[in-house]
Amino acid sequence: MNTWTTLRSFPLPIRLLVVNQFGVNVGFYLLLPYLAGYLADDVGLSAAVIGIVLGVRNLSQQGLFLLGGSAADRLGARGVIIAGCALRAVGFGLFALGTALPVLLAASVLSGLAGALFNPAVRSYLAQAAADRRAEAFALFTVFASAGALLGPLLGSALLLVDFRAAALTAAALFAALTVAQAVWLPAPPATTRGATVWQDWRTGLTDRRFLAFSIALAGMFALQTQLYLILPVQAEHLTGHPAAVAVLFVASTTVTLTLQLPLNRRLRRRNRGASITAGMAVMGAGFLLPLLRVPSLSPVLRLVPVLAAAVLLTLGVMIAQPFVLELIPAFAGPHLTGTYFGLFYLVSGVLAAGCTAAVGATVGTATGTGVPPAAWLLTAAVGAASAGAVWLLRLDGRRTATSTPTPAGVS
Repeated sequence: MNTWTTLRSFPLPIRLLVVNQFGVNVGFYLLLPYLAGYLADDVGLSAAVIGIVLGVRNLSQQGLFLLGGSAADRLGARGVIIAGCALRAVGFGLFALGTALPVLLAASVLSGLAGALFNPAVRSYLAQAAADRRAEAFALFTVFASAGALLGPLLGSALLLVDFRAAALTAAALFAALTVAQAVWLPAPPATTRGATVWQDWRTGLTDRRFLAFSIALAGMFALQTQLYLILPVQAEHLTGHPAAVAVLFVASTTVTLTLQLPLNRRLRRRNRGASITAGMAVMGAGFLLPLLRVPSLSPVLRLVPVLAAAVLLTLGVMIAQPFVLELIPAFAGPHLTGTYFGLFYLVSGVLAAGCTAAVGATVGTATGTGVPPAAWLLTAAVGAASAGAVWLLRLDGRRTATSTPTPAGVS
């Protein structure tokens, strides 16, 4: 069953959200990779101020995931998805319309808040609509998201030949179109009722020890994914002396995802979820040991092989683990708190992953023209091993699915 056949086998809401995610990633990566350069070269901001602008966007998104998830539960995932797309359109439009620091900060806050609303809401909607095909739906979601993440920078680089404002306005227009599409064609999911307050919902999640342990264990997944944008590109350019090597990493990662995600997920769906997640994390971590191998060659292409192999193993590990991670979150949440638990998961694991990434970045910062030091590779490999071990200890059992019980799927 190919990608398009799989897509057509799902009902309209899932098809719409999957295609919508492709558009979301096109619009996001069309603009964000080039924002720092624009702020430095065109606007003339200092590195410190640029860090503040970008940090505000990250903080607005990471810090408000729980709020976005609760909004999806309380107000309905459909409305929150639409609001998130609309806010992203406004935020990206502000990047095109003004260069004053208050305008840039407002644009950062709005675009970050948009992600905080959109991300947990769309996953909550997808989990509820897919029922017993959740893992397959999330795998398909990943395929289209990866395609958008590849096309976005290519389109952005072409628009930058005009200027940054053309890219920003195009991204804003794309999100505006997605907003209209969701408003017109995305049906409202069945309503659920719950008498508890928002604070009681948050308390339920924050006192769910098994779920918090699950979220902490999977923080490594996000921390290692981030290295596709940090130490892997740094090492690729160092070994080859050419920025094009970075593009090779992204193309290889996306190609692997597009071609293997769905077949791999089909082979793993009947197996133990915990075993698949553990294996995925182990593969991700093991990949970071490969760049420690030194290829004795004068050819830049051959010197790139260990780093390229690490990027491929990282991608394979994500493909193995991530659909089942997203499938299991609703099992902890039950029917009324799916959005809240998605928001809490991204908040907890995202904060821990940020700390881990900062530690990796600190080790890279100690190197002076020698590429990524061995300590960084060993640290990332250790994160993967620790995450795999933590998941194994949780004993996640895939014999019961999230649709059969409102309790965690076989966590003992």
